Amino acid sequence: MTLDQSFYIGYISKTRGLKGEVQVFFEFEDYMDLEFDVLFVEENKKLIPYFVDELKLQKNSTAYATFEDIDHIDKAQPLLRKKIYLPNDKMPVRDPDDFRYTDLIGYLVIDEHHGELGEITAVQEMPQQFIATVNMDGKELMFPLSDDLILGIDGEEGTIEVELPEGLVDLYRE
Repeated sequence: MTLDQSFYIGYISKTRGLKGEVQVFFEFEDYMDLEFDVLFVEENKKLIPYFVDELKLQKNSTAYATFEDIDHIDKAQPLLRKKIYLPNDKMPVRDPDDFRYTDLIGYLVIDEHHGELGEITAVQEMPQQFIATVNMDGKELMFPLSDDLILGIDGEEGTIEVELPEGLVDLYRE
């Protein structure tokens, strides 16, 4: 299995106990919908399969996992901070009408007053709202993804039209 035949779901964050159990932190949004019979751990740019004995999902984007042949903390230690993947055929199918702010990554941002600002490179979820990061002439422009600021989204063209607060774009251009 190679990286292009798989998709990233998270990483192993820490060990738990002495019997080789590890904590997995999911960066994949729909982690509850995944199948976990085998996880692929990236080691030296190669994916190594680890067969799951037990996996207990938690509500805070984590899980506790034990793997076959990993029965002691010393065997689990080398797995820490390693990225984990699943094969592409295990990717859950999403309803086409299920739109998420993270789907806007790669969209071109067009401001009503300043024109094209750049492409959305990241979307972060904050406690109160989602924040988009735009690469604007080598600088990172950040703005909230709020219904008040979004004028329209064109999925076919891959653009999002916004009216950002006065002075925000100028602040990043200085």
